[in-house]
Amino acid sequence: MGKFEVKKVKTGIKFNLKAGNGEIIATSEIYTTEAACMKGIESVRNCCVGEIEDQTVEEFEKKKHPKFEMYIDKAGEYRFRLKARNGEIIAASEGYKAKVGCLNGIASVKKNAPEAEIVKID
Repeated sequence: MGKFEVKKVKTGIKFNLKAGNGEIIATSEIYTTEAACMKGIESVRNCCVGEIEDQTVEEFEKKKHPKFEMYIDKAGEYRFRLKARNGEIIAASEGYKAKVGCLNGIASVKKNAPEAEIVKID
């Protein structure tokens, strides 16, 4: 079972969505308040049903929000970002060497986020 770990950082508060094995699947932006961070978690739970927009292929099909955008970063690694209904990025992944790893990361968000417990880390 996955979990959202909420923790304070120097500039605010953020969350990491972790899989059952402890690996970080996705990370949030830095929020100014805990309440805003909790709203971010709810948004991930509500929006993780979105389709995948594969921006790694030419002439990709644009999808409606909410959606996962899969792309290749400057280092040549595959990444995804989850965008909310309003188009804001609400979670982002680490870099993956292979496309299949990125797709597995998206599948893990879809599987874990809806039921993940929230754990506050001090």
